[in-house]
Amino acid sequence: MNHDAHPVDPMEQLLAERACERLVVEFVRRLDLGDPPAVADLFTPDGRWEWPAGGRRIEGREALRTYFGSRPADRHSRRMCTNILVTVDSPTTASSTTYFATFRVDGAGDTLPAPRLPANIGHYEDTFRKVDGVWLLASRTLVLAFGGATERIAPAPPSGA
Repeated sequence: MNHDAHPVDPMEQLLAERACERLVVEFVRRLDLGDPPAVADLFTPDGRWEWPAGGRRIEGREALRTYFGSRPADRHSRRMCTNILVTVDSPTTASSTTYFATFRVDGAGDTLPAPRLPANIGHYEDTFRKVDGVWLLASRTLVLAFGGATERIAPAPPSGA
């Protein structure tokens, strides 16, 4: 229940929830299928991404652009997101939790990797802020419940070898 001094109109709440859900999904689409550095544009200028257990904390849009842009060129990944629960806290702030499973290998090249177990399973804890009428990620914290190293697929032997 919203206890803010300015209650959120029900239609505005629905629009905010949908905008925040879309940010969650757009984040993984850009990382897996699109342009990883462009993930930074989904954040506020002072946005923060962190993985406390991994000792990583990246702050600011340009630092985020560099961080996500440093993803290995031969990384093949898909992130499945579910249980996206957005809570609108005020007309300009919201938060959410999202469960995720990451399927990921490095070195696949042109070969189609066989199905495998996820490399990571956990949840995101996100905060959102509406800036100039647009909802953006203010912070994302990654919490792993299960995880392991990213598998590197051995390159295929040269033909005729």
